[in-house]
Amino acid sequence: MDFMYGIDNWPILSILIFLPLAGALLLLLFGRGQGSKIWALAVTLTEAVLSLPLFYLFDRTTAGYQFRESVQWIPSLHINYTVGVDGISLLLVLLTTLIMPLCVLCSWRAVTNRTREFFICILIMETSMIGVFLALDFVLFFLFWEAMLIPMFLLIGVWGGPRRVYAAVKFFLYTFVASMFLPVAVIILYLHSSPHTFSIPALMGQPYPASMQAWVFLAFFVAFAVKVPMFPFHTWLPAAHVEAPTAGSVILASVLLKMGAYGFLRFALPMTPLGVKFFGPWVLALSVVAILYGGFTALAQSDMKRLVAYSSVAHMGFVTLGIFLLNGSGVEGAILQMVNHGITTGALFLCVGIIYERTHSRELAAASGIGRVMPIYVTALTVFGLSSLAFPGTNSFVGEFLILAGGFTFSPTLAALTIPGVVLGAAYMLRMLQRIIWGGTDNPDSSHLVDLNVRETATLTLLHFRLHR
Repeated sequence: MDFMYGIDNWPILSILIFLPLAGALLLLLFGRGQGSKIWALAVTLTEAVLSLPLFYLFDRTTAGYQFRESVQWIPSLHINYTVGVDGISLLLVLLTTLIMPLCVLCSWRAVTNRTREFFICILIMETSMIGVFLALDFVLFFLFWEAMLIPMFLLIGVWGGPRRVYAAVKFFLYTFVASMFLPVAVIILYLHSSPHTFSIPALMGQPYPASMQAWVFLAFFVAFAVKVPMFPFHTWLPAAHVEAPTAGSVILASVLLKMGAYGFLRFALPMTPLGVKFFGPWVLALSVVAILYGGFTALAQSDMKRLVAYSSVAHMGFVTLGIFLLNGSGVEGAILQMVNHGITTGALFLCVGIIYERTHSRELAAASGIGRVMPIYVTALTVFGLSSLAFPGTNSFVGEFLILAGGFTFSPTLAALTIPGVVLGAAYMLRMLQRIIWGGTDNPDSSHLVDLNVRETATLTLLHFRLHR
């Protein structure tokens, strides 16, 4: 039994993992009606506050995992409950804990049926997502990885749009089938490790045979590429985003898509370096295709939610490009872009949800020219839109610049192929902003629309603050 808490001997990581689950259980037993959203907000805010000491007490001069907790779980199979945090998972844990209260706030009025069950799903999702980023045992990681599927399936299938059942089933089938490759890779690594172990740090850097690394990498690739999602495994994403409630879209964009990239960083690169070296050029090619395909497809959309969804395909293409460049600038830019995309795209989905609540439409035509009646809203939308297209001075610019710098270091030709993707990002985002702010000569009557209320202003202001941090 090995405990290294670091924060006054409190198991802070276990508290962060299981506090939302405890909140969900109490809500199931005692929750009633509208009080459920107050309870969910209190739990997610408490979780966010408790996560802040990780950032301030994290030792940036020390490599490895910190605040580590380890307890024997199934000794006969060498399975332990082991959790810890390093520089990569720290950022993603904070992104998760700080985005979840906003998911509760954006659902305050949008979700009117089965509110208790809705917020139970939200809290279970938070436990699963944080568990994925903190798990240091492969079996524990896989349990949290699979646990995410059910609450997200319910969020889409119960509280989604008109085609919610189709979108939920498609999301579940894609991600569940792809995830089945993960235990195959884990078992192979376990059998080839010496001594046998499921410990993630212990499995890194072992001298696995080259042929075995190639097959294990392919298993990792399928599991993580679908979650990113990379082209051509992306087709579940637009349907899920369009049909999901606003909170579901925010969770998908801000956190769930990052788990595929996190898997590449945590498992594929350190455990199968020869497989990465062999298949890396193909992954880079798919990343470039995703950047261009996502950009062109987003440019053709009239549905705002679908436009932002396809922009995520392009942005995550930059992330996987940076990871598989295998140089400092590329990987650092990819990690930074994961966090930036979570903030910016999550905010854009919140903005789309705000318009949908007022116009009951996601079409650009229905929101044309609302700038004159909703000035606060279009100001926030403009800030997040400029961040999405990586305008200089915004958070996304730094991450995208580092990835492009790493690309030119790796191959100027490869980097040049991504430049049209940058231009397309500006084209589809500026087109959306122009239509919403000014519109044209045939704008619909928007005089009945009201600007942001206090709750909505606070939600977007918090994201705006994080964007500039």
